[in-house]
Amino acid sequence: MQDRKLKIGMVVGEVSGDTLGAKLIRSFREQGIDAEFEGIGGPQMIAEGFKSYYPMDILSVMGIVEVLKDIKKLFAVRDGLVELWCNNPVDVFIGIDAPDFNLRLSKSLKQKQLPIKTVQYVSPSVWAWRQGRVHGIKATIDLVLCLFPFEKAFYQKFAVPAASVGHPLATQLPLKNALIEAKQELGLNPAQKHIALLPGSRRGEIERLAPIALDAAQIISKKYPEYIFLIPAINDARKQQIEELLKQYPAELTQKIQLMENTHIESKIGRQVMNAADIIALASGTATLEAMLLHRPMVTFYKLNWLTYCVVKFLIKIPYYSLPNIIAGKRIIKELIQSAATAENLAAEIEKLMNIETAQIQVMQHITMHKKLLAGNSEDPVQAILQILKKPNAPSVV
Repeated sequence: MQDRKLKIGMVVGEVSGDTLGAKLIRSFREQGIDAEFEGIGGPQMIAEGFKSYYPMDILSVMGIVEVLKDIKKLFAVRDGLVELWCNNPVDVFIGIDAPDFNLRLSKSLKQKQLPIKTVQYVSPSVWAWRQGRVHGIKATIDLVLCLFPFEKAFYQKFAVPAASVGHPLATQLPLKNALIEAKQELGLNPAQKHIALLPGSRRGEIERLAPIALDAAQIISKKYPEYIFLIPAINDARKQQIEELLKQYPAELTQKIQLMENTHIESKIGRQVMNAADIIALASGTATLEAMLLHRPMVTFYKLNWLTYCVVKFLIKIPYYSLPNIIAGKRIIKELIQSAATAENLAAEIEKLMNIETAQIQVMQHITMHKKLLAGNSEDPVQAILQILKKPNAPSVV
């Protein structure tokens, strides 16, 4: 019960954040918390009644050099939200992922000395690189909602309020996951062999990574013509971008590529395609965790602007880039990063996973880590947020 309706600001920058945001909105309502939500959201959040002032894609920029190109636009969006919430304050601002933007927005709100609590949902990778950021987080964030237990332990070392809320996909996705049924769900031939190619969901990622994936597909197709390639398109913009790239390739290859369009409001096509694939080749990022929880053999690859990579490589503090390897504390999936991210290398790693024994060893490791995530004690994100709202300058909640 509460004295008045809560007003909650939220900002997301990509599909995974939109999924978390929509789930969080539903969780507030399921627990009887009367609240309204506004900020920047995607179609899933909007379907839950969220009021979005800017399109989610406006924040879909990665990399130091890449961000610099759009810096004025990003500053304008940040300043627009600060002005909005200066005039009509929200009770709490929840930045979901997109840490470079959301942490700066939280800092700006704190500098205005507004009575707004700040939450970062999905910890930035401060445990991996630029660890000095933890001090800025401590100064501007009232609560960090962590997906993994090791993240909360890191924050506790610096006395930063944090809750380990678990990753929703760990409970959402089943431990038993039949490949044949997944193929049938997409209308695919269960007897056909499929390789999923996921070169990212952002415009810049498609520009850098899709040619690598398609060149690798061309190499594989010549050697193993029985394979069909699946590429998900999360929206019309990405679909058109990929279609333009495909025009540069011969019909012998493109006739073996199925561009799978998203038809679900929750943008599930990426997950569906991975689930229906015998092998996955994907951009390093949050999707690697999803592939792990689907228990499909995979290889990950990534390439940044060379200057961005030089800076990142200097600052990174851990030996791995992908979440499955970070969680396991060892290499269980192959990472092809920067100069190693070539079509030839990617094709070779995909070919290795065609070996049933090699693929099965990796799959069993995925299942083991899935069970490990399920066993971890997790806290309720709504209740964690309500706890910080009980502090001064917040609505009275019970």
